[in-house]
Amino acid sequence: MSQRIAKVAVSAATYHIDKLYDYLIPEHLQPLAGQGMRVLVPFGRGGKSVEGVILSVASESRVEKLKSIDSFLDDDPIFDEESIKLALWMHDRFFCSVYDALRCMLPVKVNFKQKVKERKSLPFGGAAEVPQSRLSSEQTAVIDEIIPLLDSDSPKAALLYGVTGSGKTIVYIELIKAALERGRTAIVLVPEIALTPQAVSIFESYFGESVAVLHSALGDGERYSEWKRIRDGSVSVVVGTRSAIFAPLKNIGIIVIDEEQEHTYKSDKSPRYHAREVAKYRVTHSSGLLLLSSATPSIDSMYAAKNGKYKLLRLNLRFNEKDLPSVIIADMKEELKDGNGGQISRVLRAEIERNLDSGEQSILFINRRGASPIVTCGECGYTYRCCNCSVSMTYHISNKRLVCHYCGYSIPVPNCCPDCSGKLKFIGAGTQKVELELEALFPGISIIRMDADTTTKKNSHHRLLAEFRESKANILLGTQMVTKGLDFENVTLVGVLCADLSLYMSDYRAYERTFSLITQVIGRGGRGDKAGRAVIQTFTPKNKVIEMAARQDYDSFYESEIAVRQALGSPPVRDLLSLTLVGADENAVVVACDYLKYMLQSYFREMPNVKLLGPAPAPVAKVKNKFVHKLMVNCENNKRVREILAHVVREFAGSKKSRGVVVYADAE
Repeated sequence: MSQRIAKVAVSAATYHIDKLYDYLIPEHLQPLAGQGMRVLVPFGRGGKSVEGVILSVASESRVEKLKSIDSFLDDDPIFDEESIKLALWMHDRFFCSVYDALRCMLPVKVNFKQKVKERKSLPFGGAAEVPQSRLSSEQTAVIDEIIPLLDSDSPKAALLYGVTGSGKTIVYIELIKAALERGRTAIVLVPEIALTPQAVSIFESYFGESVAVLHSALGDGERYSEWKRIRDGSVSVVVGTRSAIFAPLKNIGIIVIDEEQEHTYKSDKSPRYHAREVAKYRVTHSSGLLLLSSATPSIDSMYAAKNGKYKLLRLNLRFNEKDLPSVIIADMKEELKDGNGGQISRVLRAEIERNLDSGEQSILFINRRGASPIVTCGECGYTYRCCNCSVSMTYHISNKRLVCHYCGYSIPVPNCCPDCSGKLKFIGAGTQKVELELEALFPGISIIRMDADTTTKKNSHHRLLAEFRESKANILLGTQMVTKGLDFENVTLVGVLCADLSLYMSDYRAYERTFSLITQVIGRGGRGDKAGRAVIQTFTPKNKVIEMAARQDYDSFYESEIAVRQALGSPPVRDLLSLTLVGADENAVVVACDYLKYMLQSYFREMPNVKLLGPAPAPVAKVKNKFVHKLMVNCENNKRVREILAHVVREFAGSKKSRGVVVYADAE
């Protein structure tokens, strides 16, 4: 046989040395060699055997002395040509290695020669409420506008802006039906694992066994089984969270991203992709339709729609023609003046009592878990902070410990201040403290608490929501996972316990996220035959964001927010790319930041529209004993700018200034 050389993306190649490495294919392995095969290859000076993926096969190489492939990991190619093209695009777009991009397309980390588990229906504890089957005139009009986009020979994108409870899900179903009738396939993304079983239940009721589910809470065997069904062509509809965007479907006709504004669609680990951007790539290459949908669209998406990049469609009425919940704003400053230092205002207490008397259910939202976020000495002011991270430690009642929510470090709660032996004060509140207060106010009440502490076990999300759906609890108390997508007919009251929590964060999206959270959770009420009510508790009742959220007035919020973004040059008016530097020595990180900025200035000197901001410490400047600083690039996110950043990151990694400091690039 003639010499054959494999071009391999290697797992051990970090971003700054990432390229395709050439390996000889031994004669006895040549019949197996082909694009998309996983292999074991020797890498580095020690020749350690590492995993790789063949991207192509050639007959010659520029490298004189080549190592040989050790073995193949599979009998057949795992990746097809489409997946490899997607990985190469992600490499250029998201500053990741080609192998990392390929890795995130796999359902499990390692062995593919495992037993395929028989598919079982995911537990939800009772069927979800199936959307109404008689379409409203609004829904019909929206579908009639979208169908031509589905029939287009070129890729299209649309933004469906519909108030909470307007019946967006039935619109998805009708459009997916249309796609399947045309011989196409569909992907539906939801933002939270907690919402996946409800979504699967609804879509299975329409499309049966042709639905597959993909999300990170499935076991390895379950994920592989679903992935294999999709790849084998047994599936036409995939429902899942962010990673489901990589489902190996062919001939995609429509991708729906529900609650498209949610930050969970952005990966915070390499590859730092946004599911919306990957979805755009996939529909572009299949001439499909991308449908973004929300009651509170992201400012980015609405800006694109207003500028003609997406077709804008609206659902202004709830499908049952019920009014949106009536809203009361409770001023917590007045509660304090009147001697109420608790977390439940008098008006919210009265509304909860009303629901208890009538047998109706309530959802209460506070965006903080644990009991108290700050433990301090009332005499000397000493505050317990994590020894590994630059954050205070949170008190957890369940195990009587102080816990860092960034690194997991914990200690038992001391009896007194370590500095002056003074009495400790527990400041602020989280879900655990609110739960205790509710139990004290309403003896015998049944509460389901849903946060990161109660949802660690497999299927715990499903079990808790099933219990609430079956009316085994009067109140569902939780963090962000109770704010969106949930549909319970007997919920007539929603309480937002601390609307100010996310309002003053050091993030240009703080107002947007606060507005979205409040609006979304208010929309959980009154979705059945009974009218809904909501109570927003705040220390800043005159804040415009809270007032607009109380009115469910997205249009006014968008206009005010986009004016601020235009004045500041923030996204989506201009783009922000970040360079994050991480190291154990803070001084080394600072020096590296200055050097990196100097390098960037030299490259961007001829590009006056590119502005460098910083460097500065990250909002949480120390995590797990590593110091984190950021350098921001205000620009247009185009190929030339990304090429410069990629080159600078690689050049920096090879310099002496990079010793002990890691840098990575990302789109904010």
